[in-house]
Amino acid sequence: MILDPLLDLLRGKAITVPPMDGALRPNTALDEAEVLLEAEQPDNLCFDGSRILFSSGRRVLALPSSKAAAPQVVAEHDVPISALAASPAGSLATAFDDGRLLIDGRELPRPEGLGSATALAFADPATLLLCQGSARHPASDWVLDLMEKNATGSLWRIELASGRASRLAGNLAFPYGVMARADGIVLAESWRHRLLGLPAAGGPVRELAAKLPGYPARLAPAADGGAWLCLFAPRNRLIEFVLGEDDYRGEMMREVPREHWIAPALSSGRSFLEPLQCGAVRTMGIHKPWSPTRSYGLVLRLDPALRPVASLHSRANGARHGVTSVLEAGGRVLAAAKGGGAILDLGERAGR
Repeated sequence: MILDPLLDLLRGKAITVPPMDGALRPNTALDEAEVLLEAEQPDNLCFDGSRILFSSGRRVLALPSSKAAAPQVVAEHDVPISALAASPAGSLATAFDDGRLLIDGRELPRPEGLGSATALAFADPATLLLCQGSARHPASDWVLDLMEKNATGSLWRIELASGRASRLAGNLAFPYGVMARADGIVLAESWRHRLLGLPAAGGPVRELAAKLPGYPARLAPAADGGAWLCLFAPRNRLIEFVLGEDDYRGEMMREVPREHWIAPALSSGRSFLEPLQCGAVRTMGIHKPWSPTRSYGLVLRLDPALRPVASLHSRANGARHGVTSVLEAGGRVLAAAKGGGAILDLGERAGR
C-alpha cells in the first residue's frame, strides 16, 4: 500500500523472516544421511563424465569409489579454490580466490572488472557461465560483503575458445549459484534471498522465487527437469535487525573480531563468545533444535517450475551445516556440507 512507508515512520518497520513450513518443514534428513567422506570444508561438487570431483581448500579431489579408500588428488594449487565446474566432455574449470580462472590447466586472461568467482557452470562444451559475487571483495570475504550491504556482483559468459567474456547482468547482491536450462539461465542471488532468471544471451532479469528463508548458494539440475538448491545459512530476525542499523553494524565491524559478528556463518557453537548465546540455545544442557542459530543445513528440491517440493535439514542442534554445493549424478544425490566437513549421500531422503 502507498501508506505503508509513511506508517512505518510512525509505528516502526516490522522485522520478519519467512517461516519454514510446507515443503520447507524442518526435519533431520541431512544429519541422518550417509556420510560418504569427511573432509576439510568440502565444496563445489561436479561430475566430469566419469568421476565426481570436489574442492577442499587449495585442492581438487575425486570422490573414491568406496568409503575405505582415500580421495584422489586431481590437482593442487597455491591459492584457495572458490568455484569449480566440469563438463560432460571432461573439461574442468577452476576459479580461485585471487580471481584467476583455469580451463583444463590453461589460464584465461581476466577481463577488466572481473574478480573471483563464486559459481561456475558450463552452458555448453564451449561456453562457461561465471558468477562474481562481489566486485569489492574476494569470494572468501562473503560475510564482509553482506555486512556492507553491497550489490556489486555480476554474471558473465565466457567463450572458451577465444577467452572472450561478456557481462550478462550486473548490480547483483552476491550471486552464488548459476544453472543453464533450455529456457535460459537461473541465478541464485544470496543477499536478496531469491532466484532470478534471464535469457541465455542476456537481457532483462526476472524474479523466479523470492523471500527464501536463508541465503541461497549453488544450483544443480535434477533428473526430473527441476533443480536442487542449497541455502548455506539461515536468516533470523537479529541479523535482519543488525543489517538495518548502520551505526551499530559499522562499530561492530570495527571493534569485534569477524568470527563473532552478528552475521550468518557456515558453522557455529564452537565458542562461548559467539552471539546468540542468550537465546535459550541450551536448556538443561540440551541444545534445542528450534533455538536461534547463525548456521543451518538446508537443501531444497525444486520442481521444473522452480517451486520447492521437498527439503532436507540439519537444524540448530545438527552437525551438517553450511551446505554450499549439491549434485545429482549417476542416480545419486550428493551434498557438500562445507561447515559440517562432510560429503553426504542423500539417498532416499532426497524425496525424489
